[in-house]
Amino acid sequence: MSGVPQELDKAMLDLAARVALRGMGYVEPNPMVGAVIVRDGRVIGLGHHRRFGDLHAERDALKNCRERGLDARGATIYVTLEPCRHFGKQPPCTDALIEAGIAQVVYAVDDPHETSGGGSGVLRAAGISVRKCEASTAAIRLSEPFIKRIRTGLPWIIAKWAQTIDGRAATRTGESKWISNERSRRRVHQLRARVDAVLAGFGTVAADDPMLTARGVHVRRKAKRVIIDRELNIQADSKLVMSAGTEPTLIACSKDLIVADIVARQREALEAAGVTLLGVPEDLGRLHLPLLFATLMEKCGVSSVLVESGPGLLGALFELDLIDEAVVYVAPLLLGDEMAKTVASGRVASSLTEGRRFDLLRARRLGDDVELVYRRRREA
Repeated sequence: MSGVPQELDKAMLDLAARVALRGMGYVEPNPMVGAVIVRDGRVIGLGHHRRFGDLHAERDALKNCRERGLDARGATIYVTLEPCRHFGKQPPCTDALIEAGIAQVVYAVDDPHETSGGGSGVLRAAGISVRKCEASTAAIRLSEPFIKRIRTGLPWIIAKWAQTIDGRAATRTGESKWISNERSRRRVHQLRARVDAVLAGFGTVAADDPMLTARGVHVRRKAKRVIIDRELNIQADSKLVMSAGTEPTLIACSKDLIVADIVARQREALEAAGVTLLGVPEDLGRLHLPLLFATLMEKCGVSSVLVESGPGLLGALFELDLIDEAVVYVAPLLLGDEMAKTVASGRVASSLTEGRRFDLLRARRLGDDVELVYRRRREA
């Protein structure tokens, strides 16, 4: 019987995490949060943070409980993130839990925010039993993007690519359409529709002339298109520039070019088309990528970035350890050509210990393709 409470904790926090995912793309820059109210092992209320500015998960779960004609007094609530204690767009969740007569709060992750964190202490002072429980990996992983943003000032960065069985992203001539199947490509459009920015390098733009927009899916967030073009070489007749009047488009270039006379005409043409230029300092012949991401978050409101780039930029991002999550589509195709394009390049790794380690979160079959989702390995 001793294992039953822990099994219940895990099951309920897992459920809270699944419910919370319904808010992805709607709640950012707030965290995704889920809550489950339980009495005698039975769920009597479910809730999640549905949209930025709306009810937090705890209040949503209490509302759901009341709508079922049930009373939460004396019940236990499981929450993926420590209940907040501050007045923001919503009043403190701690107040709602105290007023509802909740007897016990079980949460997975401490709130790292200076103003909203510390709700557990408020609840204990009110006589409510509070436990932090790390039984649910799903609940812990759910809050990682929010925690990273608070602690580092950087957005959550997701790398996406399609590859063959032998890890090639294109043939030796650069042909890559289409390695993945239609179902996989639809999943990519869904990803684009849930992030704040889609980022690519100039090489990808020059080779593929992409739109980088979400098409054929419900759009939860209208992503900004961010192009890293250090020397400002993008063509005025590219699809990205031609559509910049209706699709938010940012081009990150060398800070020196923002005022250089030599590209004045190019700057004027891009800005007239609706492009926003971001000047970024250089670092060893490349734009300073951490500064770029910090700028995107601080000045452009970008809390999540989907990277769809070639091997050079992807390799640089991995080298700087900037990738938080990788979404990989593996197609049932083998090239066997050592000159075919790799997924990432430019790093020097003479031993396996110099590689970047990731944890596999989930695997999903999409027809004959497989979607693999990895997360940066958590520190022990």
